[in-house]
Amino acid sequence: MINVKDLAKAIKQVADEKGLAPETVVDAIQSSIAAAYKKEYGQRGEIVRAELDLKTGLLRFWRVKTVVDETTVRLDEKEEGEEEAEEKKNKTKELKKSTELDDEPRLPRYNPDRHILFEEAKAVKPDSVLGEELVFPLESREEFGRIAAQAAKQAIFQKLRESERDSILKEWRGKESQVASGVVQRFERGHVYIDLGRAIGVMFANESIPGEHYRTGERLRFLVLAVQEDTRLPGIILSRSHPKFVSKLFELEVPEVAEGTVEIKLIAREPGSRTKLAVTSHADGVDPVGALVGQRGTRVMAVNNELGQEKIDIIEWSEDPEKFIANSLSPAKVKSVEALPRREARVYVPEDQLSLAIGRGGQNVRLAAKLTGWKIDVRSQTRPEEVQEGGVAGLPEGEAGGKESFDEE
Repeated sequence: MINVKDLAKAIKQVADEKGLAPETVVDAIQSSIAAAYKKEYGQRGEIVRAELDLKTGLLRFWRVKTVVDETTVRLDEKEEGEEEAEEKKNKTKELKKSTELDDEPRLPRYNPDRHILFEEAKAVKPDSVLGEELVFPLESREEFGRIAAQAAKQAIFQKLRESERDSILKEWRGKESQVASGVVQRFERGHVYIDLGRAIGVMFANESIPGEHYRTGERLRFLVLAVQEDTRLPGIILSRSHPKFVSKLFELEVPEVAEGTVEIKLIAREPGSRTKLAVTSHADGVDPVGALVGQRGTRVMAVNNELGQEKIDIIEWSEDPEKFIANSLSPAKVKSVEALPRREARVYVPEDQLSLAIGRGGQNVRLAAKLTGWKIDVRSQTRPEEVQEGGVAGLPEGEAGGKESFDEE
């Protein structure tokens, strides 16, 4: 008989450590004991269930059989010794046929260890129906050999791993595009692994901010890019370089954005260097740019600090392309915008605003083009025919403007 008091303590401890319900741990224990019983005393094809009474410590076992007939299983018999070879052969055939949509799935072979014919089932339980599971008591056992005990140990660890993985997936599923806080745990081949509590996230090298250095034990915020379910462990993919990370940080800092009063319409970003946001207001009397900047710049400064002093330009969005293009070149002051065919625009600025409009290495005009989705040619108002070095920027072929990096959730 099992020591119930010690077992109950162990179940509670494991449940607390893994973040699981105690019932899940008990289920894992029962499954592992059933696996050990089958290994030591059962038949290869049978299904064994175990039940542990947490009040008395007693173990009970059952054999489970499914009610079948000739419409649900194949009843053709094989000579002794052929069944195992035929089973392997059938598995290969079924795997091949599973890729052929026109082929009907083949019925499983009748196995007396796990199936019971309908007529026989009615003798045991008169109201039996096809597909029902009937249970038959087995002799209680508490002594298991070394191999069976090892099988039980592996089964319980596997069951707990699966349960923990499902629990973590349930917790993180639906959190894509949200901001999460975590602690830098380790570095591996340029990738950064983040402790998120019960889960470990990974920020690949291309998702980190260029020039940003991370220290073990440092707490940072990240954008949850994706939660992958097809890996052995839940793959939580994180990013600090994605444009949406900036918009989500503003959502946390600016109540008007969280409430929908102010909307971030478009965003263009060169991580670690500069970001441009186009914002609009859905309420009269609310200044969208002022809302994001905050009193004395406190709100935008909070986002700046999280991004390592990345420069942020906040401009007002407009349905008028010429006005929007002029705004997008902020902080430069634009004199006039000439809209040309094929989403091209020529922008004229005062001579003293030329370098500011183009930006270092053409960055300002490049981000403005990406934000607006227009090809922009910045020229001096006094030298309108002269093309400026670095003053022309468009989008790479096939790339959309603004929203290409800010898809709706």
